[in-house]
Amino acid sequence: MIRVVFFASIREQLGCDSIDIEQGNADTVGALQSQLAERGEQWRSALSSGPLLTAVNQEMCSLEARISDGDEVAFFPPVTGG
Repeated sequence: MIRVVFFASIREQLGCDSIDIEQGNADTVGALQSQLAERGEQWRSALSSGPLLTAVNQEMCSLEARISDGDEVAFFPPVTGG
């Protein structure tokens, strides 16, 4: 199982802050993102609404980062401020 955590506007669009899913064929963060987007238009929109930041086990990473069973993967929009 992989814990997937959503933050900020992504969490708001999906109406949940985290899910636990089977890893399936997703061996990278990008593959997991694609797998989640297949859940429907709401998921596709939330996960492709611009550049996202990603982390595996609370360490920032790229979409090419490898994931394994038991990992925590987080998706969140870039933080802006002023």
